[in-house]
Amino acid sequence: MTYKEVLEYIHSLGNFSMPATLERITMTLEKLGNPQSKLKAIHIAGTNGKGSVSAMLSSVFKTAGYRTGLFISPYIIDFRERIQINGEFISEADLVSFAQRVISANVKLTEFEFITAVAFLYFAEHNIDILICETGLGGRLDATNALENKIACVITKIGLDHTAILGDTIEKITEEKCGILRNCPVITTANQDFRALEIIKKHTGKLFYADLKELQVTESLIGNTFIYKGKKYSLGLSGDFQIENALTVIEAVNNCGYNIPYNIIYNGLSVAFFPARMEIISRNPLVVLDGAHNPDGADVLANELKKHNGRCSAIIGMMRDKDCEEFLKSTLCYCKTAVAVEVSGMPRSLKADDLSEIASKYCECVSAADYETAVKIANNKAENDPIFVFGSLYLASAIRPLLKEYFK
Repeated sequence: MTYKEVLEYIHSLGNFSMPATLERITMTLEKLGNPQSKLKAIHIAGTNGKGSVSAMLSSVFKTAGYRTGLFISPYIIDFRERIQINGEFISEADLVSFAQRVISANVKLTEFEFITAVAFLYFAEHNIDILICETGLGGRLDATNALENKIACVITKIGLDHTAILGDTIEKITEEKCGILRNCPVITTANQDFRALEIIKKHTGKLFYADLKELQVTESLIGNTFIYKGKKYSLGLSGDFQIENALTVIEAVNNCGYNIPYNIIYNGLSVAFFPARMEIISRNPLVVLDGAHNPDGADVLANELKKHNGRCSAIIGMMRDKDCEEFLKSTLCYCKTAVAVEVSGMPRSLKADDLSEIASKYCECVSAADYETAVKIANNKAENDPIFVFGSLYLASAIRPLLKEYFK
């Protein structure tokens, strides 16, 4: 099989083609020699922030000299981004080779189960020291929960998302996320929803989270600087919410059994990078790409938008199974104009005209036929004021190359 054929095969499997269960992934891994048993992992679940936390943890452990595997989803830059060792994507040749071995196990899998099996096999045979592993959806029945040797688990901010699958309350969703927890240290965000926190506490006797009384923050539009427990940290990642994620990372590193000194944690956090999370595409004009798409994401995005005093223009694209009305109500009130676009190749995407109709309740909005047109319209309307692009990680992935070319 060629690389293109492997990708086509993986995407043909679908993520919701079969009921959620651990039976299929467990059977596959057994046929492959149980590679997951060779992996020491920090397992991360949550609604928002788990990708950023994963990226920062990976950067810290890599900086500390550990051979660090990173498994994330979805991808923004390239499909191979989902499987990394020390920041290097799995090669096309390796993806083909390991995918063929998973196919040979002859177990019918979903797309996420398949790529999880590929990742665990790849990491085991490349002798990583530690795996930073992000769940795909939920936790209890997520394919990554086949991991056996967890040195720590992290639960990031819990919010309402994927309610049709995980449950329609914070409590139900938290129970699903807590399904990853084992007899190991558990770290959660300092700003966790109180309902979620009570449930997390019931699932562990080894809970850690940041003491916000020990935090001092320096305001910054790009990047973040803060002092925590008397020590200064700098983040390359923008957005106030990344400080909360960084505190979670600091507590995770300090409570997972590794003796990593402050200067290594500092350096790891300062160079951590994660695309489409308040990513600065251009500074003049300011162009920001963010994958926010749910209520909690809307709140943190709104906090960034309002810093610009109503001068922002937006490019938006959203899936129709999201609460678009509430999301746009929370964000577009801080924008002067918006351009709505359909996310190409996604059957779940709202049509541009339908999204524009909703958005027009909160600011001036027009629809665009494609990404290039959307960028041109937004740039003209912005008149050198900030442009924010948001509403879907799928939009972020698709439009990112065009933005980087247009505003280079």
